[in-house]
Amino acid sequence: MQIEIINWQNKKVKMSMTEETKEYVTFMISDKEGNEVELAVVDEFEFEHKNYVAAAKIEGDTISQEGIYIYRVKAGEEFAVEKITNQIDYQKIAEAYMEMENEG
Repeated sequence: MQIEIINWQNKKVKMSMTEETKEYVTFMISDKEGNEVELAVVDEFEFEHKNYVAAAKIEGDTISQEGIYIYRVKAGEEFAVEKITNQIDYQKIAEAYMEMENEG
């Protein structure tokens, strides 16, 4: 399932653990119930020659600490991400991301 991101933008939001405000690329997705959810790209990384973003929900003007969601970045001129539907692939990518975070 490819999610084309047309309304991505830069938005100033703060991490919920700090009062620091930073500018993040944000985009909208639809959740399982069809509700629009705004996500902020909190990190970008490469794994097995593919590009990914780690994103977190935005609640008001704050990035939620609820969890990180990983999406595959689609190649092309427009910013677009693809949901990783294979649970085994997602787990492998998520574990690699956590290892990179622990090393960095």
